[in-house]
Amino acid sequence: MVTLETPRLLLRRWRAEDVAPLAAINADAEVMRWIGDGSVRDEHRTRSGIEAMERGWEEQGFGLFAVEIRSTHELTGFTGLSVPDFLPEVLPAVEVGWRLGRAHWGQGLATEAAAAVVRFGFEDCALKRIISIAQVGNDASERVMAKLGMHPFHETVDPSCNRRVRVFELTSDRFREQGAGNISTGSSRPERLQGRG
Repeated sequence: MVTLETPRLLLRRWRAEDVAPLAAINADAEVMRWIGDGSVRDEHRTRSGIEAMERGWEEQGFGLFAVEIRSTHELTGFTGLSVPDFLPEVLPAVEVGWRLGRAHWGQGLATEAAAAVVRFGFEDCALKRIISIAQVGNDASERVMAKLGMHPFHETVDPSCNRRVRVFELTSDRFREQGAGNISTGSSRPERLQGRG
């Protein structure tokens, strides 16, 4: 199984003990404000979501990582790659996305984690293009996308919730031109680790 390490974070596959801390993140209305229709999710939906994330890894060879703080082993949320089936008009596409608990906002952790995932997508998965989708008004996520070197190219409505979304993109050529993902957050190049667990 693939894991990625950044200066502060470990990006790894999911474990049974991740359900409760992720359910707490998903139960925070402020965290969920810009996700779908803004509804919070209970432990049952969280468990189902983790199972779906793991299936993504098995079916596609990439997926959403659990993100933990290396120094404390605390689960902060997730980041990774997925196919944005909820927005059929942008398909075929692979999206980089993230969700962190509110206690971990404003520290550059989303950018640090997503930068490692973007590098993984281009260098290990040989993707030619990665997109990211944010609801209009979610300025924090758009700032992360800009730091990743992504640019807006499309605006539309998410049919699953009737909210406006903005789609950003980054191509593998542009990624290489920008110095293969040197993101201005103070984070260094992520290390790819192999292991079983």
